[in-house]
Amino acid sequence: MAASKALMASLTHLRPLTCAASASASYPTRLVPQPPDLIKWVRREGGFVHRAVKITQDESKGLGLVAAEEIPRGSEIIVLPEHLPLRFRSVELEHEDGLHSVLVNLARQIPEELWAMKLGLKLLQERAKVGSFWWPYISNLPETYSVPIFFPGEDIKNLQYAPLLHQVNKRCRFLLDFEREVKHSLENLKPDNHPFGGQEVDASSLGWAMSAVSSRAFRLYGNKRIDGTHIDIPMMLPLIDMCNHSFNPNAQIVQEQDPGNLKMLVKVVAETAIKPDDPLLLNYGCLNNDLLLLDYGFVIHSNPYDCIELKYDGALLDAASMAAGVSSPSFSAPAPWQQQILFQLNLAGEAPDLKVSLGGTEIVEGRFMAALRVLLASDAETVQNCELNTLKSTSSEAPLGVANEIAAFRSVIALCVIALGHFPTKIMDDEALLEESASGSTQLATQFRIQKKSVIIDVMRDLTRRVKLLSSKETVNC
Repeated sequence: MAASKALMASLTHLRPLTCAASASASYPTRLVPQPPDLIKWVRREGGFVHRAVKITQDESKGLGLVAAEEIPRGSEIIVLPEHLPLRFRSVELEHEDGLHSVLVNLARQIPEELWAMKLGLKLLQERAKVGSFWWPYISNLPETYSVPIFFPGEDIKNLQYAPLLHQVNKRCRFLLDFEREVKHSLENLKPDNHPFGGQEVDASSLGWAMSAVSSRAFRLYGNKRIDGTHIDIPMMLPLIDMCNHSFNPNAQIVQEQDPGNLKMLVKVVAETAIKPDDPLLLNYGCLNNDLLLLDYGFVIHSNPYDCIELKYDGALLDAASMAAGVSSPSFSAPAPWQQQILFQLNLAGEAPDLKVSLGGTEIVEGRFMAALRVLLASDAETVQNCELNTLKSTSSEAPLGVANEIAAFRSVIALCVIALGHFPTKIMDDEALLEESASGSTQLATQFRIQKKSVIIDVMRDLTRRVKLLSSKETVNC
C-alpha cells in the first residue's frame, strides 16, 4: 500500500499543464497539496542549508524563509551546487549550429524583454516530464500568481495607469499569439519528440510559467564570452527563491567556484547578523511598483524608486506653464538653439525617446529637468555656457537663475495637477475600497494606483517647498 501511494505521488504532475490561474487567492496553494520537503531535497542533492533556516507562512507575503536561531553576519545560509539551479542551457548556446529542437526554436521567437518566457518553456517541459529531477522543486511552486495578466478585466482597468495597462495588454497579446505558435510547432510531432509529453499547452499554462520565472528567477553569471565578460543567465534557484524582497536586505546572493571541481556555486550569505524569527530577505533590485506588480505580483508602500511616466508633449507643457502663471512659454515652438539642446536630450529628432518620469530618486528626470530649464530661458548664451549635466540635475541650485528655476518647478507642479486629474478616483475613495472585503486583485490594483497618486503628491510637495525657498531668496535679493 505504501508503494502504491508513493507511485501515485510521483505521477501527480501528469495532470494537464493548463491552470486556471487567478489573482484572488491570499495564499496560493502549491502545485501538489503535500509537496516534498525542499530543504531535505537540497541537502540530499549536495547543497547546504544552515540549520537555522525554516520555511514559514508569512501573513502578508505568503511562504518565506526565517531564521530559527541567530545567524552571524557573513555566514553561509544556503549553497546550491551547479546542477541544482534550473536553467535553459540549450538557449545559452543558441548561436551554435545544430540546435534545432522544438523548444529552442520556440525560444528564439520570444523577444528579449520577455526573457522569462524562454526559461518558462524549460520549466513547463520539466513540469510535464515524468520523473523530472526538479520535480521536488517544481511541486513546491505556487499554483497561481497574483500578477496583472491574471487579473479580471475590470481590475486591469482599475489600475488606472496607462503605461502599466499598456504593458499588461502587451503581455496578454503575446501569450495569445505565442499559444498559436506553440500549438503549430507541436502539431504532428511523434510522442518521443514532444517536449511536453504530449500535453496541450495554452496561454494560461504559458502565463503560469512566465510568471513563475519572472517572480522567482535571478539573472546570474553564465559562461564567459571570448572577451572575458560573462553572459547573464536566468536561473531558478530552489529554496533561495523563497527569500522575500526588501530594499534593506539582510542577505545577498554570491556566485563562487568550488575549488575542488571549479564548478559554480550559488550562495546566500548573511549581510547582517540575523536574529531568531527574522525573515531572510534579498533585494530583487531597485524597482518601481510597475515592475514589482508586473513581474512579482506585489506593491511596496512608499517605494523610494517608484515614479510616474509621462509623455513629453510641448503643447501640454505650454498649457501647464500658463496655468502656473508662467508668461509666454515656448515648449511647443522652441527656438533653433533650444531645439538643438532637445536633440542632445533625445527629446527631438527622428526617433526621440519621449518618455520622461517624475518621482523616484531624481524627483524630476534629468532630461526633463534640463528641457524645462532651457525652454523657459531666454538667453541662449547663458544656457550654452552651462554644462548639460548641470542642467539635468535637480541638486544644481538654479543654474539659469532663480526666476527660471521657479518657473520650471511651477510648470511641473501644474503638470502634476493635470496628471492627478486623469485618475477617475481620489485617494480617499481608494482607501475606502481597501476597507471593504474586495478580492485580492482588486486590492492590488487599488494599492497600486494609491501609490502612483502618492508619488505625484510627493513630487508636488517637494517642488512647492523648493519654490518657497527660492522665492524667499529672490525676495531677499530684491
